[in-house]
Amino acid sequence: MLTRDEVIDKYGSLPYMSPYERIYALIDDDKNDIELHEYHARGKCNGGAAWETYHFPRTSRIVNGVAREGARNIFTLSTGEEKLDLIPGICGAGLESARIKGDKVELTYAGLAGGGVAVTVCRGMAYNIDGIEIHSMGGGAKLGRATLHLPAYKKLVFGVDDTDIPGEGATWSIMNEIGYKAEQDGMAHYIDHTITQLYPHAPKKTTNCVTVAINLACPLGQEKQLKQYLLDNLAERTYSDDASAVFWEKVKIPDELRRYTQNAKNRIVDLTEAEDTAKENGVELVEVTGPMGKIGAVASIGLHRDRERAVMPYY
Repeated sequence: MLTRDEVIDKYGSLPYMSPYERIYALIDDDKNDIELHEYHARGKCNGGAAWETYHFPRTSRIVNGVAREGARNIFTLSTGEEKLDLIPGICGAGLESARIKGDKVELTYAGLAGGGVAVTVCRGMAYNIDGIEIHSMGGGAKLGRATLHLPAYKKLVFGVDDTDIPGEGATWSIMNEIGYKAEQDGMAHYIDHTITQLYPHAPKKTTNCVTVAINLACPLGQEKQLKQYLLDNLAERTYSDDASAVFWEKVKIPDELRRYTQNAKNRIVDLTEAEDTAKENGVELVEVTGPMGKIGAVASIGLHRDRERAVMPYY
C-alpha cells in the first residue's frame, strides 16, 4: 500500500495527474451501507464528477444511489463485491467492492483509460486517505484497478427547527455556523446543509417555515461528545422558546421518514405525529427550549440527501 505522500512522490510529476481533493466514507452501526462523498479533481472538475455519476450506477449493483453537487459526488453503497463488465465509452468505470473493516473502509475501483487514472493515482492523492493499493495503472487504453483505504466516520445528521423569533435569528445561518464551528474545533467534518420547506399555511410557524439539517462525519467513538457540543451551541444561539432538535445516525432513510417529511410539506402535522414517527423510526428527539420545534425537526431528515426537492414547497 502506498501512502498519499508516496503516491505524490512517485506519480505527481506526470502531466496528466489531477488529484482528488477529499474523500469521506460515512457508515452507521449496522455496517451494511456506506455514504461516500468524493470531491473530484482539485475540487473543480465538474465534468469528471458528472462522468462518474453517469457510469458508476450502470456498472455496479453495489451503488444504490447517486447525486452530484458541483464537483462533489455522493454515492450510497451496499457492502459487497461486483464483477464489472467495462465497455469503452459505455460503461467506463465503477466500483468492484466496498468493505467496512473495523474503523476503516476499503473501496476497490476499476476504470478504462482516463477512468483508470482517476480510480488509481488521482484518488490516491486525496489529502485525507490512509493509502491506496494500485493493482494496475490506467491511462492510454489500459485498465486501471486500485483499492482505496479510508478512515470510517459515523454519519450524524443534526436537524433543528424553530430557533428564531420575528425580530431576531435565522435557522439556516445558525446551523451553518454550528457546522462550520464544529469542523474548525476538530469535532467533525461538516459535509453539507439542507433546507426543507414546510407547509407555509401552518398556524404556528416561523416566517419562511423551513427546517434545517446538517450532515456531519463524526470520528468513531466521539458521537456523544459531538451531540452535546451541537446542542450546547444551538442553545447559545437560539432565540425561540420552542426550539427542538433531532439526531439521525443511519445511511438508509426509511420510507416512513420520507412520507412524514412530505406530509409536513403538504399539510398541518401535529406534535403527536412527530413524536410517534421519531420513536418508530429510531430518530433521537431532543427538546432544547420547547416542544413545538419537534414537528419540523423530525421533518428535516426525510429529504436531507435531496436538497433540490427539499426546498420546493408542496412537494
